[in-house]
Formats: sequence, structure tokens, C-alpha cells
Amino acid sequence: MTLISATDLQSQRASILLLDARQGAASYGAGHLPGALHADLNRHLSTASDPGHDPARGGRHPLPPIARFAAQVGAWGIVPETEVVAYDASGGSNAAARLWWMLRALGHARVRVLDGGLQVALGAGMALTVEKATPAPAPPYPADRWRLPTVGTEAVEGIRRDPSRKLLDVRSAERWRGDSEPFDPVAGHIPGSLNLAWSDNLAPDGRFKPPQELRGQYEALLGGLPPERLTVHCGSGVTACHTLLALEVAGLTGAALYVGSWSEWCRSGREQSPVPKTRP
Repeated sequence: MTLISATDLQSQRASILLLDARQGAASYGAGHLPGALHADLNRHLSTASDPGHDPARGGRHPLPPIARFAAQVGAWGIVPETEVVAYDASGGSNAAARLWWMLRALGHARVRVLDGGLQVALGAGMALTVEKATPAPAPPYPADRWRLPTVGTEAVEGIRRDPSRKLLDVRSAERWRGDSEPFDPVAGHIPGSLNLAWSDNLAPDGRFKPPQELRGQYEALLGGLPPERLTVHCGSGVTACHTLLALEVAGLTGAALYVGSWSEWCRSGREQSPVPKTRP
């Protein structure tokens, strides 16, 4: 399961648990779709808010321990039979796709992302509310490991040098080239990486491109390699999930996520391209 349209969400709303993945309590508190619970990137979908968090160890948005996320999923009232829809206001890039990936990696099959996000829902006539939804808690979700492939920095060091594998950076071309870097102390990219921005997954209307178009886009990038030979990363392991979602829409499953991404790599002392110039 991958995407759901605003029209289908309206017709199926009674049977769906909605998760608002926009970052920060203020966005959720200012107005959200009725019944939606808040899934915050820093508190629920990563350990970024933990005391002592160090981006050099796992990047700016490391995955939480599996038991902690399983407990949170249960606290939202999600059990294996629950139909979940995640949305944000950025076409799924921050952080609805990350939430989709984490639930799938937990083993939950029944999760989709609202195609086009909050803007499309509002355009379809859905209204916002400031009333905070109350979950019906369940036990921790039954999971003991992440079930989708991830890799760490050591593995990426080998992947980038292996001609039978590909490493894809989905940040903007400007950030990949090192022209700018708004979040991390060093601009540039991992040597050997390819670049195709996550935004290229979307049509001009903010929805995902059709499956066949996405398939052609990524088959060209893979150059005959199976998707299992692809590792995807971004700045901190969030928008990379948008491309993993696009690959799923395209029917090209099996790519791995480098969670630490550039935010970890650029702090690791490993080779970088272009030669880094740190901020004054």
C-alpha cells in the first residue's frame, strides 16, 4: 500500500486512522484534519529531541529504538489491522513518507500517504479543526526489528566504490554540488553518489507522478541494476523516504536507506566532494 487520493480518504474516512506528520506541535495545534493524531519528526520518528543527541552518530534524525517506536505506535492505537494514512504539507517529504517507511519497516502493511498532502485535502473540501484527537491506546506493536533494509556509514564506504551498486542522494542539485548547505556544517556530497532530487517524484500539481513515469525515471537511473542494489540517502534520512515511497509506487522495491545520510557522513572525517569548506 502506498498512496491514497483525497477523494478516497473522504469516502473511507470512518475506517482510517489519520496521522499528521508535520513537524512541530504548533503546526498541528493551529489546525489539522479532524481525528488526526500528531506524529512529530523529532519526538516520535527520530531521537533528535533526546538529550545528548549527536548528529555525528546517526545523523540529524536517527531512528528510535525499535521497542520505543513499537510502543508509540501502540499508543496511537495502531494494531496490525488498522488502516493508517499519513499526511504532511510538503507532498509527503516532511515527514509523511518517513512515517510510512517506519511503519512498513516495523511490519505494518496497512499504511498509505495522502497524495498531494494537506493542500490537496483542503482543495477537495476537507476542513481543519483545532480539536486535539484522543487515541485509543493499544499494546506495543508486535515487532522486534526493522524489516526494511538500512545501511550504516561503514557499508556506504563500500557501496560508493562498488560498480555493481548505486548510491543515490535525493537532496537538491544545489546542495549535492555543494553550492549551498542550509542545515549541516559542510556542503557537498558523498563521492561516488548520484543525484536525483526527491522533488522529481512529483508532478507540477504536487501529487506523485504516475507509476509508469516513475518507473522509467528510476530504471534509467539504475541502468539495468536491480533496485536491491540501490541505497538512498538525503540530508538526514527523511526525504530519502520520499524516494523509497516513489520506488514502491513504481514497483521497484528493495532499495536500502542510509539513515545517517549527509548529516552523519559530513561529520565523519571521511572523503567528501567537493573538498569541504567549513563555515567560519
